[in-house]
Amino acid sequence: MTVTATSVGESDQLEPRIAPGARTWARRLVRLLPAAAAALSGLLLYVSFPPRTLWWLALPAFAVFGWVLRGRGWKAGLGLGYLFGLGFLLPLLVWTGVEVGPLPWVALVAIEAIFVALVGAGVAVVSKLPGWPVWAAAVWVAGEAARARVPFDGFPWGKIAFGQADGVFLPLAAVGGTPVLGFAVVLCGFGLYEVVRLTVAWRRTGTVRRAAAAVGLLSLAVPVVAAVAARPLVSDKAEDGSVTVAAIQGNVPRAGLEFNAQRRAVLDNHARETERLAAEVEAGKVPRPDFVLWPENSSDVDPFANPDARAVIDAAAKAIGVPISVGGVVERDGKLYNEQILWDPVKGPVDTYDKRQIQPFGEYLPLRTLVGAINKNWTEMARQDFSRGTKPGVFTMDGAKVGLVTCYEAAFDWTVRSEVTDGAQMISVPSNNATFDRSEMTYQQLAMSRVRAVEHSRTVVVPVTSGVSAIIMPDGKITQKTGMFVADSLVQKVPLRSSQTPATQLGVLPEIALVLVAAGGLGWAVRAGLRGRRAGDV
Repeated sequence: MTVTATSVGESDQLEPRIAPGARTWARRLVRLLPAAAAALSGLLLYVSFPPRTLWWLALPAFAVFGWVLRGRGWKAGLGLGYLFGLGFLLPLLVWTGVEVGPLPWVALVAIEAIFVALVGAGVAVVSKLPGWPVWAAAVWVAGEAARARVPFDGFPWGKIAFGQADGVFLPLAAVGGTPVLGFAVVLCGFGLYEVVRLTVAWRRTGTVRRAAAAVGLLSLAVPVVAAVAARPLVSDKAEDGSVTVAAIQGNVPRAGLEFNAQRRAVLDNHARETERLAAEVEAGKVPRPDFVLWPENSSDVDPFANPDARAVIDAAAKAIGVPISVGGVVERDGKLYNEQILWDPVKGPVDTYDKRQIQPFGEYLPLRTLVGAINKNWTEMARQDFSRGTKPGVFTMDGAKVGLVTCYEAAFDWTVRSEVTDGAQMISVPSNNATFDRSEMTYQQLAMSRVRAVEHSRTVVVPVTSGVSAIIMPDGKITQKTGMFVADSLVQKVPLRSSQTPATQLGVLPEIALVLVAAGGLGWAVRAGLRGRRAGDV
């Protein structure tokens, strides 16, 4: 009996010690839940991006992000936004470290996630306002606008619009470009959370504020209705006749940065594939193209300085018998240019376009001294910086006006629009993705070109050195594409169009309007917060 009594006494003493510990761990888990949810919702947003076609996952991603941020202070929003940014951008941009190692990749993500952190702080601040999903979605667009411009002229990769090439919201690109398309998706995501939140509150209390319910429902319904209403703006009907275009993918000897050491082999590959196509044309197997598009870096051997390279291109042009747009690396007046060269089969080179939006740490090296102190190999790989072009590039090829948007430029709104406003009836996006091996980068960039096709209602042809090359109709649909790291060619009759979508006509105005909405919401929230503090002090 004594033993039993002692055991009971010990049990009574141990019970209070265990319970507080369990409660402490439970509190810690509850505190960690928002941080984990922020990071995981960012990861969910990444999964919505190409090469997957799970575009709709962006909605629950932003719904969870809204749940995490609503009602919190700006400091908490800053930290949670940074975690959301890391969850999204770390996997999305992993391709940036394929050849140069993880340090540049992690550094890029760490910097870019700062913009998302600031957005998180802004969303937290405006989340206390009536109609907060509208203000919050505008804040997200403002963050994208800043990220597309600074630092080093910006890095818009990962805009929400670029994950929607297969989605129901895509027609909105023709209304107001990537800012309006992105705004609609984010608004719908935040609206989804608001509807769920109000539904839960109604079940608990039996009441719900009508204004809040209306905002939640409209945040869900208006973007969908607007996308359906915008569908007539998306058309693949020819307005200026049609042309038969050929895209050449010559392939590279091997992937990675070392392909640059095989410059002559790359040129030979593209010439050989063009001559093979010419033989098929002569045999009647494929229709004769009106012109041919080669990719970026298809002739890294300067044809203006190297007679042998010039002879190879000239022979290919004569074999096919039509103009070729050749991607070359050209030195002129001591400066290096990433250039597209219009090569006539009779006259030779007759026009050029110099890439205007050049890639930092790829085509030029900012902070060269600092970078060299970190890793000399990086400065060795980029001994000479490329120079920028200053004018839009629209080649007249067999009567058709073809706008040139070289690779990285496709991520920037202004570079594509300038070609269309300069008269382009179709767009070519010559690219070189061999540096990034078989990473998702190729599919992410292809999705951008699909969005651009709808945004400006133009056929977009994407010739790539190593794939994926593609032909995209003005409605964003891919009609032909190649595999990766194979030599191939695409030939197709495509429509020419000259009418301008509202997005083309409005240009940057929708983005400015949404940034002003974000600023207005932030100003209102800050002012309301200051008034609340003063009232509390009184």
